[in-house]
Amino acid sequence: MKENYYVGVYWPGRVEPVEAYARRAAGFFGSLRTIEPSLGRWFEKAASRADALRRPIAPNAESLMGLYKAKSRRDAAVSLSAWNGERDGASTSVRISCGSAPGGLSDLCVMELPTEDEARARVVTAPVLARILRAAVDSWDAEWGVATSIAHRDAVSEFATPGTFMGWATYVSRQRGPVPPLPSRVCVEPVGDKGTLIVLTPERFTASNPEHVELAEVVRASLDRAGLLKPLQAQP
Repeated sequence: MKENYYVGVYWPGRVEPVEAYARRAAGFFGSLRTIEPSLGRWFEKAASRADALRRPIAPNAESLMGLYKAKSRRDAAVSLSAWNGERDGASTSVRISCGSAPGGLSDLCVMELPTEDEARARVVTAPVLARILRAAVDSWDAEWGVATSIAHRDAVSEFATPGTFMGWATYVSRQRGPVPPLPSRVCVEPVGDKGTLIVLTPERFTASNPEHVELAEVVRASLDRAGLLKPLQAQP
């Protein structure tokens, strides 16, 4: 069975000026451009491919601020869905929701990754996904993030609650506490002074590989004992 993959970062609801959302989004799209060529152009999602291709997104703060203002609601929450214009199976899409009221739903930035073999071989790799996670964390000041197989996520997390499970690559903010010692084959790296990125394996992680699943469970149990895996909560 071919597994599908995604990247997602999450943070408690945080209301900011529209200018801040635009600045963060511009930084994120700008970082993606340097990671993988297919992530260098974006279009607003629309009812058809033709309609979407007529709606390019200029990845600069001024243009994104206008886009966000057009989409903003009275409760200050805004969302943006974008697509990179690639053919079916080779495409990547992004969904960004921000401005949720504190105590409500968490804010997020989620990328659905290619399923077609050639595009997957370029994008769904440990180095690329680690760079995407870092870019998303830096841009959105996220508390928790993951890059993983959807099949594995669904097997280990009944409700896929952000912050509570382990992926191929997982980011935890330092505000959750220090990361405990982990097996030597696991890559553990700081993300600036923000938190820690944990990558289980350099090869593609799959739910069909018992060794991968076992390693994920060992690391999950360690993080859980350290109190690092818990649902996102509103900041005091």
